[in-house]
Amino acid sequence: MSRYARQTILPQVGETGQQRLARARVLVVGAGGLAAYALPLLAGAGVGHVTVVDDDTVFLSNLHRQTLFTEGDCGKAKAEVAANRCRALNAQITVEARCCRVTPANAPGMIAPVDLVLDCADSYAVSYLLSDLCLARGTPLISASVLGLGGYVGGFCGGAPSLRAVFPDAPDSGASCASAGVLGPVVGVIGAMQAQMALSVLLGLSPTPLGQLVNLDAQTLATSGFRFDAASEPATGFAFVAASDLTADDLIVELRGPDEAPVLLHPAARRLNPDQITDTGARRLALCCGTGLRAWRAAETLHRTWPGEIVLVSASAC
Repeated sequence: MSRYARQTILPQVGETGQQRLARARVLVVGAGGLAAYALPLLAGAGVGHVTVVDDDTVFLSNLHRQTLFTEGDCGKAKAEVAANRCRALNAQITVEARCCRVTPANAPGMIAPVDLVLDCADSYAVSYLLSDLCLARGTPLISASVLGLGGYVGGFCGGAPSLRAVFPDAPDSGASCASAGVLGPVVGVIGAMQAQMALSVLLGLSPTPLGQLVNLDAQTLATSGFRFDAASEPATGFAFVAASDLTADDLIVELRGPDEAPVLLHPAARRLNPDQITDTGARRLALCCGTGLRAWRAAETLHRTWPGEIVLVSASAC
């Protein structure tokens, strides 16, 4: 019996759909909790080429939710371990591991050859970077976020509005799973939904999940959702750029103090508070901080008076 017999028997898949999956190229950014559930489902379904990108290593504290890993994997590169697990699951597909951080410098090259991107990064700076690039290229993006006992997953770009169209403002909180906590099953549900949305896009199912957002409240076991097909792209958006993209014509401001950031993100950066920033005739203003959140909030205030472009530089995505 064929490996894929239980899905090709579905009228929504069939042999034609299986061939579409075999030809598909998918980029999965992040090999943590969300990817632990999404990756095996993509591999099992026969997605022909999967690239897994993550610069982190496995920690014991990951294991309650990052179920691709075992205690014996602690200290190993997440992308390599995850890729090996997927290869063991399905030797008929190609799984590539890239043990690096996704940045504004390398992300365009990663996205260019793929048919779909899964955002499992647990970093809003990376999420918005991927969304901006996918919107420009017309590449579908399945993005998700989980925190505590809740989370969301949505289909963006590829003809649908972007992440910025749905979430145009800076996040209210910079909390992460590491700082605020998370339950494993919540991650599992959202990660599996990411895989389902990805397969639906690749198979061309209708209605498309692009333009759809689903929320999960695991404490009450309630789900909700809405379509955002008509959402408009915001007039003001602050792009994340690489520190290497900055030039001497920019006013580069490091918002962190020397205790927090002994080394500047750019040698030409100046340590200033937002209220100290004035127009110097620079080509653009580049605001630098650790996660990008402080820079984004400062940009939302400064764009009213700054005459030119404002861009953000995040130490976690540069």
